[in-house]
Amino acid sequence: MRLFTVLVLAATSAFASAETRALIVVTSHDQMGDTDERTGLWLAEMTHPYHELTEAGIEVELASIKGGAAPIDPRSLGEDDEINKSFMANPETRSLLDNTLKLADVDPSRYQAIVFAGGHGTVWDFSKSQAVNDIGYAVYQQGGFVAAVCHGPAALLNIRDNNGNLIIDGKQVAGFSNAEEEAAGLTGVVPYLLQDELVKSGADYLEGQMFESFVVQDGRLITGQNPQSAMELGKTLAASLADNS
Repeated sequence: MRLFTVLVLAATSAFASAETRALIVVTSHDQMGDTDERTGLWLAEMTHPYHELTEAGIEVELASIKGGAAPIDPRSLGEDDEINKSFMANPETRSLLDNTLKLADVDPSRYQAIVFAGGHGTVWDFSKSQAVNDIGYAVYQQGGFVAAVCHGPAALLNIRDNNGNLIIDGKQVAGFSNAEEEAAGLTGVVPYLLQDELVKSGADYLEGQMFESFVVQDGRLITGQNPQSAMELGKTLAASLADNS
């Protein structure tokens, strides 16, 4: 009986360790520069990857820079989006957003992928966060995937390897374009233009059509240009995790 119990526990432990798990990181910044306008996470840039990953059987956890309740850009709440509505109406999933893990406290060894969701708040806190660098690089270094959508690639301006080199140096990436930022009327509000900073960081920036889905994969780095890219990014990551399992 003891041997049977040991074998069952060992099998259960092996199954748990083999479970595919992803971490979605959202911003904690809620003010649009020096204006009175509120910002934060662009909701669909979290809910769409979350939907695609969980539909593929991947466990997803949510973290933010500060932990706790994550700010949501009020403009994104006005979208007529069934995935957003379902996520926010379900107490279980809504609780994930109201009680995010603090990024610096998570154990990166638990995750096979990390996703940096967008929203204008990210250009203020992602690129300055040491936790973004530490956790992002740990997941990448252990063979995991790093994904980011819209303004989420602001995180990639900070993720360096052990030699101090940015992981996007020489890699093909997408991210919110200068043209899209101008169309949003926020070029004079954001602290930097993401496209310009990605190029300065050595990335090979690729640009799709404005406000149309455009996702770029370069090895274990997956990036999407804008909110419209969030679902495709989630599908691409889920497929890549399946292929890698």
